[in-house]
Amino acid sequence: MSTPDTSATAGEYVSVRIEKGARHPHVAQVTLIGPGRNNAMGPDFWAEMPRVMAELDADPEVRAAVIAGEGRNFTYGLDLMAMMPQFMEFLPSDKAPDASRNEKILDFVEAMRQAIDSVAAARTPTVAAVQGRCIGGGIDLISACDVRHGSADSTYSVREVKVGIVADMGSLARLPYIIGSGLTRELALTGRDIDAETALRYGLVSHVADDAAAVLDSAHATAAEIADNPPLVVRGTREVLNRAIEGPIYESNRYVATWNAGFLASSDMMEAISSTMEKREAKYTGR
Repeated sequence: MSTPDTSATAGEYVSVRIEKGARHPHVAQVTLIGPGRNNAMGPDFWAEMPRVMAELDADPEVRAAVIAGEGRNFTYGLDLMAMMPQFMEFLPSDKAPDASRNEKILDFVEAMRQAIDSVAAARTPTVAAVQGRCIGGGIDLISACDVRHGSADSTYSVREVKVGIVADMGSLARLPYIIGSGLTRELALTGRDIDAETALRYGLVSHVADDAAAVLDSAHATAAEIADNPPLVVRGTREVLNRAIEGPIYESNRYVATWNAGFLASSDMMEAISSTMEKREAKYTGR
């Protein structure tokens, strides 16, 4: 079982592009660029994001970062096609006992989640600029950011339930602190979309801009405001805010990783993936 490799040379990335100081001397921009369709998150993203955040943290000139997506959409979330080889290894097999297979799933899920946790744990404050669709793993990513802005056409979906997976990259742990338990449950159990106005009303985003260009402008303006403040005070403020919730988030994330280690390789998950690929209605059996 392969796990995301974080050993590549710093600064060389496939899934993101980093720009530093283009709009403000102390603000960086991290742009999701794929290579999956609509910035879908494949193996490269999960391996590279911890290194991206480590690079920003190591640069004394970077005091805030905007996280954006290239093109019409922020991200379609997990790149199912690119991740399929890993998922196929999770299927029951005579070659690997269930306990061994489940342990590998647990290790894999936790290695992937480091990509999201690295954003929340970084010393660099982050502002998400969301345009178009933000699905699944995209919700995990923006929920780990300090601030979120959306374009008027942005939509948001905790889509994992539609592909037979319990969302395990952090959204179930973090969203209740952002939008409340009620809406979190509704989104996670239905997999439905919400629009920008609803996201604003519930606090998933704090500002809605007219379009993709405007939301990038507003996110950079907020990042610049953060960067202009005393860095140690900003860091201390984030540390205090994070400390209040990091224990429950850790426990929740660990629990869902353990749950998926036991139940991820289900017939329903494979049916969800197959029906999505074949563009047909799924037939679930509860197995």
